[in-house]
Amino acid sequence: MAGPGSSEQAPGRTVPARRAIDQAFRWGLTATLGALTGLAIGYILLGLKGIMLSVLASLFLALALEPLIVWLGRHHMPRGRAIAVVGGAFGLATAALLWLVVPFAVRQFTNLVAVLPQALDQVERQKWFTRVDELTNGRLDSILEWVQGLIGNADFLRQVGGGLLHLGVGVASAVSSGIFIVILTIYFVASMRPMKRGVYSLVPASHRLAFMRLTERIADSVGKYLSGMVVLSTCNALLTFLLLTIVGVPFAWLFALLALFITLIPLIGTIVTTAMMTVVALFTSPMAAIIVLVVMLVYMQVEAYYLTPKVMSRAVQVPGAVVLISAAAGAALLGLFGALIAVPVAAAIMTIVRAVVVPAQARR
Repeated sequence: MAGPGSSEQAPGRTVPARRAIDQAFRWGLTATLGALTGLAIGYILLGLKGIMLSVLASLFLALALEPLIVWLGRHHMPRGRAIAVVGGAFGLATAALLWLVVPFAVRQFTNLVAVLPQALDQVERQKWFTRVDELTNGRLDSILEWVQGLIGNADFLRQVGGGLLHLGVGVASAVSSGIFIVILTIYFVASMRPMKRGVYSLVPASHRLAFMRLTERIADSVGKYLSGMVVLSTCNALLTFLLLTIVGVPFAWLFALLALFITLIPLIGTIVTTAMMTVVALFTSPMAAIIVLVVMLVYMQVEAYYLTPKVMSRAVQVPGAVVLISAAAGAALLGLFGALIAVPVAAAIMTIVRAVVVPAQARR
């Protein structure tokens, strides 16, 4: 038999249970809304991927041009005039690239595809090919026949034609994106200081000075790093053109243009261009391939021990392992553009670690 207070205890016990149910329902609803919001933001960012990459590219280009503006300012040129000079030169150079270099490169690539079967036939008739084929029991000739059959295949030609069509569409899209990036870069260059002041104003006053110093240090090091890589890639492209021209390899301009962009990726780019140039020179003669390989190996040593320390003396030095890992990760995420910007991003992270994390650990 129940006690006299049993009828009053039952309603009291249901109140915490109802509260627990209400709290669980609210938590579940909040978690669901948060997940849906995150999915919506991710979907929006995925749709804006092209624009975000263009903005990011413009920001990196503006950081790369900033050291030149500072250098002109040190030579008694007002900042406004320096911005006008650098912005105008950058715009003219980009216009020349889009209207002169890109069509020329497309024509060179089309001609290269057209003469490729004839080049393979010439390789097959060279003495070194016969000797190597004899040493490999005919395997080299089998590989060449497979390549020739692939090129002569109608399905392959249709795929190449479709690839060229996509390439043309990609070039047209790249031109429009390039114009947008150029305009946005000039705007970022002109408004770099107001943009920084706007960002600094969002930081609490107690941490603003430290944040300003860290941001200026990162922007300065990344800008010098990017401008230094442009100098190194230009040197590599000039060497590529001169070397291939001297040894008699056709389409030297095309491979020099490829080297200009590929070698923007440090360490990896020079190795890729060396392998590419050696294989291309082999179509001309074994001696041309040997000369190209030897010269590029010597240049890689000069670049590693003289040019890179000279050009990058004031930029953040990124270890080789970090270059390889960051470039591979960037390429996996965003392709060639990701590989290009991955190393500057890694340099910025290393600056933060050295300026913030290491001192904080030392004070403990």
